[in-house]
Amino acid sequence: MQEGLQINMSSGKEAGNEYLAFTLGAEEYGIDILRVQEIRGYENPTRIANVQNFIKGVINLRGLIVPIVDMRIKFNIGNASYDNLTVVIILNINNRIVGMVVDSVSDVTTLAEDQIKPAPAMANMLDSDFLIGLGTIDERMLILVDIDKLMLSEEMGLIDQLDV
Repeated sequence: MQEGLQINMSSGKEAGNEYLAFTLGAEEYGIDILRVQEIRGYENPTRIANVQNFIKGVINLRGLIVPIVDMRIKFNIGNASYDNLTVVIILNINNRIVGMVVDSVSDVTTLAEDQIKPAPAMANMLDSDFLIGLGTIDERMLILVDIDKLMLSEEMGLIDQLDV
């Protein structure tokens, strides 16, 4: 099994303003870096019957069984294809571990409050309950996702697995 990149969480910066930037299709997203445990290369998970199509299955992560969610399928962003840039971001949400498949990870970005704008209401956009807003850095824009609310939402179907 491939070992992942460990994220060092001992930064002296103020919590809540650093975001891990990742891509899904042509868009760039960001999640709170404090939720990220590690980043791993994609490996085929073991499929589980009768789960939502965006749940790819589970992997064994050092003895812990971790559900894997493909965010491209969840957000209806093109076809899910897997290559050498595809990664799994291992998240720690309420002391439970879940993995999410993304196209690639780019960097960790620090955003000040004035760089985060409210997301416009759009019919085709991700449910606004799961959005923090849009982070802007010069010409770059990150769609900031409240990963806790998303992963713990009833529609994800992970609530029973996560014992919330």
